[in-house]
Amino acid sequence: MRRVAKLSAACIATAALAVTATACGSTSSDNNASSSSSSGGAKGGIKIGLAYDVGGRGDRSFNDSAARGADKAEKEFGGSIKELTAKTSDTPADREQRLTDLAQAGYNPVIAIGYTYAPAVEKIAKQFPKTTFGLVDSVVNGTNVDNITFTEEQSSYLAGVAAALKTKKDHVGFIGGVDIPLIKKFEAGYVQGVHDTNPKVKVDVQYLSHGSDTSGFASPDKGKEAAQGMLDNGADVVYSAAGSSGNGAIEAVSGVKGAWAIGVDSDQYQIPGLAKYKNSILTSAVKNVDVGVYDLVQSVHNGKPLTGNNVYSLAKNGVSLATSGGFLTDIQPKLDAAKQKIVSGQIKVKTTP
Repeated sequence: MRRVAKLSAACIATAALAVTATACGSTSSDNNASSSSSSGGAKGGIKIGLAYDVGGRGDRSFNDSAARGADKAEKEFGGSIKELTAKTSDTPADREQRLTDLAQAGYNPVIAIGYTYAPAVEKIAKQFPKTTFGLVDSVVNGTNVDNITFTEEQSSYLAGVAAALKTKKDHVGFIGGVDIPLIKKFEAGYVQGVHDTNPKVKVDVQYLSHGSDTSGFASPDKGKEAAQGMLDNGADVVYSAAGSSGNGAIEAVSGVKGAWAIGVDSDQYQIPGLAKYKNSILTSAVKNVDVGVYDLVQSVHNGKPLTGNNVYSLAKNGVSLATSGGFLTDIQPKLDAAKQKIVSGQIKVKTTP
């Protein structure tokens, strides 16, 4: 049985620091889904602390993938999960407080989902040397930190190959949540895959927010508008690397006959909340955050915590291209050939556009 609880928005009471009150107010989000508690795992089981990026559990993408890894570990090892979700209004102090609250409450490991937590993890991990921290999508120094990173550009390359082979208009699109180096990796791989397959295909690129504004990862309305603009401009395949904003893009694509959406992070064809659009989801560039999260929890459970930078690549099945729906069957041999060339090193996938 699994037991999931949200950390109370009320932090440790103290009148000394006004910033603490500010941080407390940001430790949960309206859309942070939390399952009801049951009997839980065995007493003394592992306590997993999850600090989600904006969107949280239920985003049908990045955070949900992390949640699956924690759920699997909790089911296997017993114990409990405590979840917190970031807001787009977060300050560095908010992220630090979120990690501090989890560590002080005895959660170990404490896993931060998303690059925005990098400075907080580097700082707070030093204050809790006996706690193992996980950081997804970024790398920081720390003897008790497991940096969980992925070769997103490789799965995105395969998505680009699929897009180039499926487009009937020689015109495709890419929507990024925020124009940061991490999402530029998705763009770079996708565009390279498209053009290596067919140089004549036009690729439209649009980002939903910029710099420190992370709203592009949690704005389905913006994703829908961006995708609709690309479709109106002639694109018939749209790949979104934009968290829950991509759900809006998928919705827009589903309304255009013959158009395809490419999902990200999770196999979005299989997501119940997107079921009514699944026949428009060509594939998804999957990032197995669940594997990284599970591996870390297992290592802590076994008393040999993972640390350093652990890279999950195409060769290690850390990233992949989903085949649900059978829409890739006719082009699968070409996709397999491209994958083999990447794994062997024959194709070097770019990480910047």
